[in-house]
Amino acid sequence: MGQRVLSGMFAFLFGAALLLPAPSIEAQRRQPVPRPFPQPGDPTRGGSEATAPQPVEPAQPVAAPTSALGVTAETPPSEAVLGFPIYPNAQFITSYEAGRAQRYYLFGTNSSYQEMVNYYTVVLDERGDRVFDAPPTHIFEIGRFREEEMAFPPGVTVKDYTWNGAAGYLNPSQDPEWFKTVIQIVPAPPEQTR
Repeated sequence: MGQRVLSGMFAFLFGAALLLPAPSIEAQRRQPVPRPFPQPGDPTRGGSEATAPQPVEPAQPVAAPTSALGVTAETPPSEAVLGFPIYPNAQFITSYEAGRAQRYYLFGTNSSYQEMVNYYTVVLDERGDRVFDAPPTHIFEIGRFREEEMAFPPGVTVKDYTWNGAAGYLNPSQDPEWFKTVIQIVPAPPEQTR
């Protein structure tokens, strides 16, 4: 008896949900376009007079962000600055702020993922760990990770961007157009020695 009542209630609720009107695409299209916050002197605010536009001061050039290592975001770092070897035919892509005085640096290469793993296994004298099978990703953590001082553990990460038939990692400079493998290097903060 109890099972039959529950089944009946479920059927009633499900049927009622089907009877509710769904929002139409036309109603969604007619929604007003969001406007930016009103500005002083905006005639649409009702009653306030428009003021003469103020002269705009020329913008000062903004320097590229620098890391604690003294490298700008667009300058290709050297092995001495990174504290890690860079694969000989790897091309610098960019760097990103990681937090806690760390940056991570991306390099692209058209050498295979397995070649990169083998290279860093020999050069770093470290086996590393394959952390993902799909897409294949291998991490070599070198140095001690201190959570209170670092955002990422120092090391090298190798990732296969041709996995599952993908063309690769799109190169922002377009020469070559795609990279098969991307190498991410995270140096230790300057205070920590290897």
